Amino acid sequence: MPAPERISPGGLTHPELITLLTKGRLTVRGRIRGASNAVLYCTVAYEGEERTCVYKPIAGEQPLWDFPDGTLAQREVAAYEISEVTGWGLVPPTVLRDGPYGEGMCQLWIDGPPEESADGEPALLALVEDEEPAEGWKAVAVAEVGEGKTALLVHADDPRLRRLAVLDAVINNGDRKGGHLLPAPGGRLYGIDHGVTFNADDKLRTLLWGWAGEPLTAEAVEVLGRLAAALMPGTALVTRLAELITPEEIEALRGRVEGLRSAGRHPEPSGGWPSIPWPPV
Repeated sequence: MPAPERISPGGLTHPELITLLTKGRLTVRGRIRGASNAVLYCTVAYEGEERTCVYKPIAGEQPLWDFPDGTLAQREVAAYEISEVTGWGLVPPTVLRDGPYGEGMCQLWIDGPPEESADGEPALLALVEDEEPAEGWKAVAVAEVGEGKTALLVHADDPRLRRLAVLDAVINNGDRKGGHLLPAPGGRLYGIDHGVTFNADDKLRTLLWGWAGEPLTAEAVEVLGRLAAALMPGTALVTRLAELITPEEIEALRGRVEGLRSAGRHPEPSGGWPSIPWPPV
């Protein structure tokens, strides 16, 4: 399955979207509840074009003891930069910019499929009573569902999810939850909320363990080779990442890419860190 075409809502090219997000007038329309950090729903307007977006000001971030350096906003932008090099476009257009509450991350809002077509989008995650996953599904873990009962947590054997599993292993995503998976019109899939990433220590926590230990696809191997080249000292990507994450984190990023290339397989849970985020949705 080839990577889908680049996002271009309303006819805007990808560079035009980045310009809109970077230079546009940012207007806060509301706050998205339920997040532990400030997440603001906004519109951004520039030269007659307007889009909705998410703005996460650094001033609204809660400090994390295991991520003492940098900010959530910077790591979100770093995840976008890595996603762009893969060519998979798994992270919505994301920039670091000033806003009504100071500097923060600004990311294009992704609308899901229209309600009338929601039934046409295959499920990505499910809890089933079977002991083994059905065809087209991958087992993640046995989950407690209350009253002493358990169910098997599974995810779809979907090439879009598989690409995202590789990206998460590269960026060391510590919080890949079900709610961070956004199917979009046209068959695209996006992942959001990448603030807890790029730690120099192994922090991978995800619901996408279904391919653990399996050989990487030829496509993933090619992408990892491209990433390795882009992460050589002195490249444009490394120069950009140096503005967002620490030298130690950049070196650990190189190590993860080389480790995946050397093993040729999807990583497995290390056992030294909870492998599934909580809550999982």
